This record gives sequence, C-alpha cells and structure tokens, in this order.
Amino acid sequence: MTREAEIMVVTPHPDDAEYGVAGTVARWTKKGKRVIYVVCTNGDKGSSDPNMTGEKIAKVRKKEQMAAADVLGVSEVIFLGHPDQGLEDTPKFRKQIVRLIRQYRPRLIVTADPYRRYIWHRDHRIAGQVVLDAVFPYARDHLAYPDLIEEGLQPYKVREMLFWAAEDINYRADITDTFDLKIAALRCHKSQVQQLDVPNPEGWLRQRCKDIAKDEDFELGEAFHRIEITW
Repeated sequence: MTREAEIMVVTPHPDDAEYGVAGTVARWTKKGKRVIYVVCTNGDKGSSDPNMTGEKIAKVRKKEQMAAADVLGVSEVIFLGHPDQGLEDTPKFRKQIVRLIRQYRPRLIVTADPYRRYIWHRDHRIAGQVVLDAVFPYARDHLAYPDLIEEGLQPYKVREMLFWAAEDINYRADITDTFDLKIAALRCHKSQVQQLDVPNPEGWLRQRCKDIAKDEDFELGEAFHRIEITW
C-alpha cells in the first residue's frame, strides 16, 4: 500500500534535519507539499549527562523530534529505531529505505552527505550512503527485493536528491522567510541545544545562513549538493 509524499527527508538522528534542511522544509510545506521524515536512529547516545540513561534520552528525543516536525508542518515521522552510533550498511537497513521509497514514492529525497573528507559522524556517512544505494539501483530495479513487489510495492525512480553538510555545494535555498521556523524547530530539541558549546546558538546559526547566501539575491540560505537523476 502506497501513501505518496513529494519529499522524503532521511535524517541519521533526531535534530540533524533541523540543522540541515528545516528552513527549506518549512518553505515546501507552506507551499502545500507533503513532506515526511525518516529518522534512522533513536538518539540513545545523545547526552553528556552521566545520570542520563540511553532509554530515557531516546524517549526524550523522540518527543522532541515530533514537536519539531509539527512546527515545520511535516506530515509524518517514521522512526526506524536503530541505535545511535550503530548504523551499518546492511541489506536489512537498505531494504527498510527501499521499502519506504516504494511506499511513499517521493520525487525528492534529502539526507546527509556521506562524502565529507573531514571529521563527520559515522552514522551520517552510513545513512547517506545507504540512502544513495537505495535510490539507485535498488528502489528502481524490479529484480531487487522481489518480495516487495509481492506486497504491492512496485519499483520507483526518485528524480532528485539534496545532501546537506556537503563540501561540494551547488544549490542554495532561500530560507529568509522561514528562518524563524527553523529556529523554533531547533528549540524543540532542548536536550541537544543545551549541550552546544555556543554562547548564542541563534546568532551563530543566523550568521551561518547569512554566509551561505552571501552571493545570492536573498539574505539567509541553506546549502546542498543537488543531483538530478535522469536514468
């Protein structure tokens, strides 16, 4: 059974998408586009508090992610529940993403860039790579996971991908009118924002988005590597 969405955002952890693409997500949803989130891990390592347990912080982060998605107008949030720091490039994980692609049939998928050449969370690299492989060729080919066809999930071709935190930036989105929503969504992730070693997170992020847009005809932006899939 398919439940179509125009855009699928695959985020390694709760809160990553808010840093990477939240302003653009808010722009899309304001235009009436159906956007869904796929959250790969449960974030159970996301605390520096020695008295915090993995089980407790995972529950906190799930609530925070739901609240942030609500601020942005995201239609649905799907939690895959993999352990934080535990993503692996496995057939099982890849099939989960393929299943969702065939089920929701998004024109565009957004995720973390797996190819940064300097320090980068391993879960981000793995998530980006698995999503790339799921898009091409696995979601497209009818002989890949034929059991999904038996379930009624036909092959599907994604047309476009955006990668946040990319080194090779070739696309910048105008978030001048939705920056406040990006900030509001990030504030929902209280457990994470309070751990940032930044005196003024909002000011830091505003300057970052301003720097991204410095050569554009808008004030604030988010940056991506964009690929169009034509084959």
